[in-house]
Amino acid sequence: MRVLRRECAWKREQTHTSLVPFVREEAEEVVEAIESGDPAALCDELGDLLLQVVIHAVIAEEAGDFTLDDVARGVIAKMERRNPHVFGDAVATDAAEVLRLWNAAKAAEKAERAEGIGPTRGASRPQSDPQV
Repeated sequence: MRVLRRECAWKREQTHTSLVPFVREEAEEVVEAIESGDPAALCDELGDLLLQVVIHAVIAEEAGDFTLDDVARGVIAKMERRNPHVFGDAVATDAAEVLRLWNAAKAAEKAERAEGIGPTRGASRPQSDPQV
């Protein structure tokens, strides 16, 4: 993607905002592929949606905001926070309890963001952090 941004005028001109219609389109196409039950179509459309993630991460990296690695670390940390029955000491005996734990963790994250402190447990660290 970095080569494409450097060598392709159209891709170079794109911003997060200009790409919003494409993100929406690709997400809708993923839904359509799921509903069609066609695994090949789903594979293709997931690739297109992943491409959107990559281009947005590269745009953010160019701006010094974050990298694709930061996105991946954030996903991992979020899964660890939201699945304490797998990665922590919580117990979930059925799917309803898993959903309750997930929603409780999500609500705690939202409250922390509202207070301006961000998620605390398993939060992603900037790439420059030596503990990464």
